[in-house]
Amino acid sequence: MPSFDTVCEANMVDVKHAVENTAKEISTRFDFKGTPAAVELKDKEIILIGNADFQLTQIEDILRNKLTKRNVDVRFLDRGEVQKMGGDKVKLVLKVRDGIDTELGKKIQRFIKDSKLKVQAAIQDGKLRVSGAKRDDLQASMALIKKEVIDVPVSFDNFRD
Repeated sequence: MPSFDTVCEANMVDVKHAVENTAKEISTRFDFKGTPAAVELKDKEIILIGNADFQLTQIEDILRNKLTKRNVDVRFLDRGEVQKMGGDKVKLVLKVRDGIDTELGKKIQRFIKDSKLKVQAAIQDGKLRVSGAKRDDLQASMALIKKEVIDVPVSFDNFRD
C-alpha cells in the first residue's frame, strides 16, 4: 500500500553552522565589543545572551539571517521568554522544533479526514504516516497538508509506492 511520512525536522548541521557564524559575527562587530553578547547551541536549544532586550533582538536578527542563508526555515525556532541572569545580563532560549507534536498531528489528521480523501493518517514517533490505495490520493493529501499547515515547516519523505 503506498504511503509517505510527514515530518518536521531541521537540518541540525546547518543550524550548527549558522550559530557558529553568528558567534563569529558577534565577536567582530564593534557594537558588541566589551559586552557579554554570546550565542551557543546545546542539543536542540539555541541560547542567546546579552546586556538588554535590544541586544538580544540584534543577535536574534543576525541568527535568523544566517539561518536563511543556509536555507533553514526560521519557523523551526520556538521563541521562549527573556530571562534575567546575574548582574545586568539577560538570556533568551530558542528551541529548535523536532518532530510533529500530537496536537499538530491530530490537526493534520482532522484536515485529511474532512477532505474525504481515501487515505488514513497515523501518528508514529514524531511523524505522521499517511497511507492510501491510490498515488493520486496521496499527492492530493500532500497538497492539502502544504496548504493548511502554514505555521510549521513540514516536509514529506519515505514515499513508498
